[in-house]
Amino acid sequence: MATVDPEMNNSVENSKFYLVKLFQEHYPSGFLRKVVAEVIATYLLVFVTCGAAAISASDEHKVSKLGASVAGGLIVTVMIYAVGHISGAHMNPAVTTAFAAVLNFPWKQVPFYAAAQLTGAISASFTLKVLLNPIKHVGTTSPSGTAVQALIMEIVVTFSMMFLTSAVATDTKAVGELAGIAVGSAVCITSILAGPVSGGSMNPARTLGPAIASQYYKGIWVYLVGPVTGTLLGAWSYNLIHAADKPVQAISPRSFSFKLRRMRSIEEQAPNKDPLDALYVKG
Repeated sequence: MATVDPEMNNSVENSKFYLVKLFQEHYPSGFLRKVVAEVIATYLLVFVTCGAAAISASDEHKVSKLGASVAGGLIVTVMIYAVGHISGAHMNPAVTTAFAAVLNFPWKQVPFYAAAQLTGAISASFTLKVLLNPIKHVGTTSPSGTAVQALIMEIVVTFSMMFLTSAVATDTKAVGELAGIAVGSAVCITSILAGPVSGGSMNPARTLGPAIASQYYKGIWVYLVGPVTGTLLGAWSYNLIHAADKPVQAISPRSFSFKLRRMRSIEEQAPNKDPLDALYVKG
């Protein structure tokens, strides 16, 4: 009869203990909650955005193209307020990468966030595939003209979105209560502009999910290179021009002065976490 070597058992147990300890040392205790929040937020983002786009492409009398763009902006706003205080509500691998590139987010957490975002996007896309059958393309994006035109458009609109996101997420001088509305509005406006040219993805996960579910990969490289390039440029540009140490100038209404001072005091006392944590409504 075969017997189990006690030394081997001890070795396995020690390895498990070491891995758990290593993970706890490098990741905060609530990190799993952040990952789950990103899965849920990205799932709902893709479900609403791509669902509206798919129905609009199938029958514009049911959902107009303008309505699909507005739905995309609204779901971004809602999810920022819903999970912004938990995970930062990135919902976008390009956004996560850009924040890491300007040292506002730990690089070691990027793979987990990206995996969570892709999981949510792919799951939502297959859900839409079942619900919207026989629609073949569930919110896929592809260049309407040339790939170069779509690439430039994706870089420009994603730059705009990330520049604004960086402003409201990393600068304590920004009015945090309005951050969700600001980012959602930026997504809505840029998607209206970019829709006829590139589809207005601005998010590799938002493109990859529907592409996998629909098995449609035309020009997919555009939606990997464009958003990542745009977010990096947007984050670096804002990081270059903003002056964190200068006093706030008189550009806000007087009614905001006390609230701004209170917000800055709270943020200075809080530990340095995900910059997008500032996007939720502060009490």
